[in-house]
Amino acid sequence: MPKLATATKRLLLGRPFRSDRLSHTLLPKRIALPIFASDALSSVAYAPEEIFLTLSVAGLSAYAYAPWIGIAVALVMLVVVASYRQNVHAYPSGGGDYEVATTNLGGRFGLTVASALLVDYVLTVAVSTSSGVANIGSALPWVAEHKVICAVLIVSVLAAMNLRGVRESGKAFAVPTYGFIGGILLMVAWGLLETLRGDQLRAESAGFQLHAESSLTGFAFVFLILRSFSSGAAALTGVEAISNGVPAFRKPKSKNAATTLLMMGLLAVSMLVGIIALAVITKVRFAEDPATQLAGAPAGYQQKTILSQIAQAVFAGFPPGFYYISFVTGIILLLAANTAFNGFPVLGSILAQDRYLPRQLHTRGDRLAYSNGIILLAAFALLLIIAFDAEVTRLIQLYIVGVFVSFTVSQTGMLRHWNRLLRTETDPAARRTMRRSQTVNAIGLTMTGTVLVIVLITKFLLGAWIAIAAMAAIYLLMTAIRRHYDRVSTELSEPDSDQPTVLPSRNHSIVLVSKLHRPALRALAYAKAMRPDVLEAVTVNVDDSETRELVVEWDKRGFKVPLKVIESPYREITKPVLDYVKRVRGDNPRNVVTVFIPEYVVGRWWEHLLHNQSALRLKSRLLFQPGVMVTSVPWQLVSSAKAVRREMRARPAAGDVRRGLYSEGRR
Repeated sequence: MPKLATATKRLLLGRPFRSDRLSHTLLPKRIALPIFASDALSSVAYAPEEIFLTLSVAGLSAYAYAPWIGIAVALVMLVVVASYRQNVHAYPSGGGDYEVATTNLGGRFGLTVASALLVDYVLTVAVSTSSGVANIGSALPWVAEHKVICAVLIVSVLAAMNLRGVRESGKAFAVPTYGFIGGILLMVAWGLLETLRGDQLRAESAGFQLHAESSLTGFAFVFLILRSFSSGAAALTGVEAISNGVPAFRKPKSKNAATTLLMMGLLAVSMLVGIIALAVITKVRFAEDPATQLAGAPAGYQQKTILSQIAQAVFAGFPPGFYYISFVTGIILLLAANTAFNGFPVLGSILAQDRYLPRQLHTRGDRLAYSNGIILLAAFALLLIIAFDAEVTRLIQLYIVGVFVSFTVSQTGMLRHWNRLLRTETDPAARRTMRRSQTVNAIGLTMTGTVLVIVLITKFLLGAWIAIAAMAAIYLLMTAIRRHYDRVSTELSEPDSDQPTVLPSRNHSIVLVSKLHRPALRALAYAKAMRPDVLEAVTVNVDDSETRELVVEWDKRGFKVPLKVIESPYREITKPVLDYVKRVRGDNPRNVVTVFIPEYVVGRWWEHLLHNQSALRLKSRLLFQPGVMVTSVPWQLVSSAKAVRREMRARPAAGDVRRGLYSEGRR
């Protein structure tokens, strides 16, 4: 079984990497872009859709505001990208918003940002995967009918790919990402060119009438516009990922990260504005409730995504173009989750290093990826996908709250960062550069703070409260973990030099005996070698006849070590031993009781079910007793020796051939 598990692991993940190969996994810009920017780039597929979907509540006339909302979202994105370019230069260690907030605003703000980002990364996987399945479902009805199952399978595959290592996942995802960028830009350019030539591009829903669910005027209509803007702001998710992944770039790390960030921003804005423009040109009708809002639609009409309708209109005479856009959009949306699979484990590792998360998240796996973080992210994302039936509209309401919390706090931290540097900097040229950077961050703070307020007001009752509650729960959990680690560190710290370690005043050793067999004799011999102050053998009377036979045999052999029989009227073993150990130790804190437990070592998985269960239970209870040391004395059975020989035949250990312990003839 162990060999089968190892072989399966190697088949899925590949051979392990040595630690000194970490530098070979660093990324050039062409690979880093699809790894860290796929989330921000892919969000242009559903952000315009959410703008039109929200405006549809007020009817067709509200669509006139869609281009202006799109321009506002694009402007905010450019400002945020410019702000984060300052971040990657100032804090290239990979802590991103968490490091900025912790360094400049304090630990509480850092934990607030960290909890927001962790929630947002989980939602990125859930939303991107669900949206990708929806786009593929526009071309393949079977996928739309089984979207939850498809989403679960896709997240599992993405997790397995990332467990193979960052560089390998980047190479695998580069082609679809660049294929999506090229396809969308070509569609936008071709559609605009056809429009300039006077061709009429019409979406399949252009002839439908869109009825308003209710008549909105005054404040209600303004609220709807703000809600549409907050939904469209989902296009900004993933912008922060590059600042969290600077250590994964090749040198010069900060420069390459800033360049990649700029490329991502320009590409995302171009595609976002282009898609919204084509949606207006092709007269797309996209409703929140197609059955009641779309008049003129045929019976059983299945509403396609906006991107699919645009592609169908632009490539009306070229069906492969439509299928290409549908599939490549679905794939890039699925791969957008890869951004979170790179951001979440790195952030989790940093938090674990700071003792806010379990230490297991700080350890790299066989392929030099943070395996535990990847598995944890996939598990939480799958939980959300199943709970919300992979519905993008339901999941999107939980989205972007966390990312704008981190945006706002990060920009505040950067302002304090520049203020601190300006107090000591005297060079005029350097001060001008800092002032320019400070201005960029100030504008970024103003915009992201405004968007955060809008998001909280418009989305709180629609589901944003769930994300806020999750952030608060994670914050409290991380503070509790930190208190635990601090408490353990204090307890385990070395005593002062003037207080040397006190030796035990008395060591009372107990050898547990059930039968007089070879494992018991070995344990007894080992206990004698320890030269304790008191040594005795103890057996628990669960069967009178067997206990009498043991006592007779013990006296017959003439052992000088006394045999103590503990009565157990209810045939228990663990509790009588624990009670006896407590009595033997007494109240003196310097007294020590050492319990020697004979154990069988077996070589087959099913043999573990037949042996050692009572020993394991007893050890687990004794470990919580103060002043008690537990020593396992192993006895290797024949099956364990065979397991060792099988392992040697599989691969010799270092030096075995030289010492004559391994040869071809011994196979």
